[in-house]
Amino acid sequence: MRNRNRKKDKAQRPPRIQPEKKEEELSGKQIRRRSFLAFGIFAGLYGIGYAGWRWLYKQPGDSGILGGIQAPLRPVLNENEKIFGSHYNPNHLAKIYPKEMALAKPRVNGKVGLDPGFDESTWKLQLQKADGKSVYISMDELKSLPKSEIVFNFKCIEGWNMITYWGGVKFSDFMNHYVLVKESQMKYVGMSTPDTDYYVGIDMGSALHPQTILAYEMNGQPLTKDHGQPLRLIIPVKYGVKNLKRIGSIYFDNERPSDYWAERGYDYYAGL
Repeated sequence: MRNRNRKKDKAQRPPRIQPEKKEEELSGKQIRRRSFLAFGIFAGLYGIGYAGWRWLYKQPGDSGILGGIQAPLRPVLNENEKIFGSHYNPNHLAKIYPKEMALAKPRVNGKVGLDPGFDESTWKLQLQKADGKSVYISMDELKSLPKSEIVFNFKCIEGWNMITYWGGVKFSDFMNHYVLVKESQMKYVGMSTPDTDYYVGIDMGSALHPQTILAYEMNGQPLTKDHGQPLRLIIPVKYGVKNLKRIGSIYFDNERPSDYWAERGYDYYAGL
């Protein structure tokens, strides 16, 4: 009776699944062959990359105000400028913050053009008009114009940022007050420090942006020497490299004015 039950149970059991055969292990020769192939591919790609870098490194720099960078790279920056410039909108405003959020002691970055022997008492802003004539403007004259304030997130091309509070004259109000109609129709504004060691070129659209100011105050107080005493540019639609400290002269042109950092390989437009 037991034998019959065993035979019956055995007949009812499902067929046993045979275990899959393990993949044959690679031989030492195959491993060496694959390793050699992988190393060869890596070495080839490295060689191509290094050769490309050496070729680019040996290329001459582009000339003029856009010098300081290998010529093949400049078209890339120029295309970036076209893209950013095409999206410029004078109605697009930088975010404004409460004054309480502004840093009490903003970071000092860059002292090119800040001559330690500068005498503020002798300073006057030189405004060079399109007809070649110059007008010299005192700080009292600037302060007689309507005052504007802005608290915004100042951004550096190095990657850091800080909320800062500035006071001064809107550049557009400055242009209107001195009846710079012909100048406003030109493509660029050039600015430089009194010693001409630092200089920037700004596209006219950005210069006339409603938040661009000629600042003479920071945190409600006159500018310190490190922050551009007595007058500096604050232009929220640009990175900090365009926010010229200690403005000595302003002029206008239809050709790109010289720009300190563009000459050293940076983007000329430097827009946000």
